[in-house]
Amino acid sequence: MKSIAEKTYVATNQGINYKLLTPGPLTTSQTVKEAMLVDHCTWDEDYKRITRKIRQQLLELAEVSAADYTAVLLQGSGSFAVESVLSSVLAPADKLLICANGAYGKRMVKMATRYQIPHVVYEVAENETFEAPVIQKMLQQDPAITALTMVHSETTSGILNPLEEIATLVQTHQLLFIVDAMSSFGGIEIPVAKLGIDYLISSANKCIQGVPGFAFVIARRSALAKSAGNARTVSLDLHEQERVMAIDGKWRFTSPTHTVIAFEQALQELAAEGGISARQQRYQKNNERLYHLMTAAGFERYVKKNQGPFITSFKYPANEKFDFQQFYQYLKANGYAIYPGKVSAVDCFRIGNIGELYPSDMEQVAALIKTYMEELQND
Repeated sequence: MKSIAEKTYVATNQGINYKLLTPGPLTTSQTVKEAMLVDHCTWDEDYKRITRKIRQQLLELAEVSAADYTAVLLQGSGSFAVESVLSSVLAPADKLLICANGAYGKRMVKMATRYQIPHVVYEVAENETFEAPVIQKMLQQDPAITALTMVHSETTSGILNPLEEIATLVQTHQLLFIVDAMSSFGGIEIPVAKLGIDYLISSANKCIQGVPGFAFVIARRSALAKSAGNARTVSLDLHEQERVMAIDGKWRFTSPTHTVIAFEQALQELAAEGGISARQQRYQKNNERLYHLMTAAGFERYVKKNQGPFITSFKYPANEKFDFQQFYQYLKANGYAIYPGKVSAVDCFRIGNIGELYPSDMEQVAALIKTYMEELQND
């Protein structure tokens, strides 16, 4: 008989029904999936009306007024929207402070470098958060800094960065404030206006529980108006995207119609659940249950402080027989898909708990992991 380390696991469902324990794409409801069965014309008034409705609903979720902010939808993944903001809104005279503690903060550094945007980087370890006193010192030492950007929930590790503390500094120094809230917006309350955020960036396939295909930016109107002419690209010109979309809801270029309709349904389901506060409570329960069960199974969480409620990195077990790819296939064959680690210095894997998931799912996957480890130990 083969040992568990020698077995090959094959998903019998052919990749159709397994649940995604990832930070996005994530598991969606059946009704969100079904919404995509209808085709729409991008020029049709019914479809444009849906776009207008979505934009208004996003402003409401962000706790901002339509007089002060606008929601801009952009074709592509979340990184497309991040690049749109960085390449569109900064003037040649601006200097950007990039706070980085993971792959997505580092990706912003790469974007700024590619577009030759003057910038400095405040980088800390992937399991540490940014410290306001350090930022304060950097701002005092370099008065040329006019803008600051950060990732709120860094899915490299699952850490949640201190948004409010940094927002206070940004407002004190009157900086342009850009926040990548990709895996947090819709899953935790973010009062955008109160925090003085000028550009908040997120995606359809995260906590609002839609499907991949477009991202969005909640933009302060006054800041966006000043950015006219700054864009370094055509397709990612945020100001022009908003200008065209504001006319009647028509996207500037071909829009991902099926994704948009799915997102409309996802927004309805968010409201039916009780809004962001109710969803945050569910995600928090998922995360706490997962942590408790994984700890009982002998796994150690990578992030010790400021663990976010969306995705958790767990260190590889000490057992030398452990092989992530085989472990992954075992879980997938039993109905769940997780993420490999993205932490640079420590061997980890990640388990997300956002999407159409509940504590029972955390219990099921933890039971599978416990069984796998027991069999591995007994080989």
